[in-house]
Amino acid sequence: MASFSMEEFVGDGCLKKLLPRLLEEGWDDVPTLKLMNSDDMATLGMTQQQKDSLRIRSYLHDRALMQYADKLDASGKGLPELLNLGSVDLFSRFGMKRGHIARFLDRTGPASNEPHSKLLVSARRGPSPWRTSSTHSRSLESFSSINKVSSFASRSSPPARISSSYFDRSLEQSLAEIKIKEDYVFKGILAAGPVEPRACGCVQPPQVTEKVAPYYAIENISVKKLMSEYKIGMEWNVKAKTATVKASELWRDKPAVLLCMRRPGCIMCRAEAHQLYSRKPIFDALGVQLFAILHEHIESEVKNFWPRYWGGVVLLDRGMEFFKALGGGKLMKDSFISGFLLNPIARANYRRAKAVGVDQSFKGEGEIKGGLFIVGSGKSGIAYQFIERNFGDWAPIAEVIEICTKLQIQRHSHGGTKSSRSSNEFD
Repeated sequence: MASFSMEEFVGDGCLKKLLPRLLEEGWDDVPTLKLMNSDDMATLGMTQQQKDSLRIRSYLHDRALMQYADKLDASGKGLPELLNLGSVDLFSRFGMKRGHIARFLDRTGPASNEPHSKLLVSARRGPSPWRTSSTHSRSLESFSSINKVSSFASRSSPPARISSSYFDRSLEQSLAEIKIKEDYVFKGILAAGPVEPRACGCVQPPQVTEKVAPYYAIENISVKKLMSEYKIGMEWNVKAKTATVKASELWRDKPAVLLCMRRPGCIMCRAEAHQLYSRKPIFDALGVQLFAILHEHIESEVKNFWPRYWGGVVLLDRGMEFFKALGGGKLMKDSFISGFLLNPIARANYRRAKAVGVDQSFKGEGEIKGGLFIVGSGKSGIAYQFIERNFGDWAPIAEVIEICTKLQIQRHSHGGTKSSRSSNEFD
């Protein structure tokens, strides 16, 4: 899996000497750097070799093939030339494995190299296995999708579409109208993955809550910052003493996405964190913060997780209160045998994560399930809650972006947010 460390991204090639300038100009994290267009490159005075290097490394990063970056970079060829090479050349000259060759030559795969800042979320038609419920009394027929997404970046390139995948489901059955008025509190949306019989129906899956967690269940949770948002040159500082803060401080001025992780060493958790953080420029443009929340602190596991799979803020919820809120007041747990070996969806989730080159470790508690919250700014409440029903279930990224986009549109329509200070203390 491609790392979010800037030093690892630029490697030992011709981009290395540009690091101080990139930091000065604000290109200080990998997702943002990959958005750089021709005009930006010209402004920085990049040579043709450096431009080619950035395009090659961005393409490889999207496909989790960064192990070949230095060799391809040193070849002196541009990305179009490399893509026109045959399998024999890629193997003999760069030592590329057969499966990696197929991934490298696949220009239309889900890991598209198109800029994320112009992604237009499409509401696909058709049935959806994702269960959604709302505390509103309205039926699913009243749910509607947003077909119009605000332009949340100033790039001039044409909009791109998120490629069709398992998670890009119809939003018509998963988005409720959320209208912000003065002192309005979100009712929220509750979502979870599909469920299938285990062991021919002999084993019943654990029940999940049918209600969105109340806001009071999360606002007073105490969290501790383990890692800040990654920037070039940051040193490992997990031992630095940081104050414990009330969770409501995280989203006091800006909405927040809270990724509650079962275990940072888990291959499926790492893959989910990586695919979410890779959309960081979208969330930045929408004014939404990203936080990863752990329920236990194993220093080696945090160090192996950050910033390789997640370059954002990492928080510790030692009391597991966010995880209890996801489960309706109690922890959601499942065993390895019934929750994984006998669960075809969990095994499919594992294969999906394995296919994109994620490493794993087995340290730590792995039976406590996680999920994701989207919380509006101030006391507006929980806008979205996703439950990890099966090990490795991900919140559909299309839903997450749609909810955050809608939050942005509504905040702007009400003249922005009242802010006396930013949440930079958590960056």
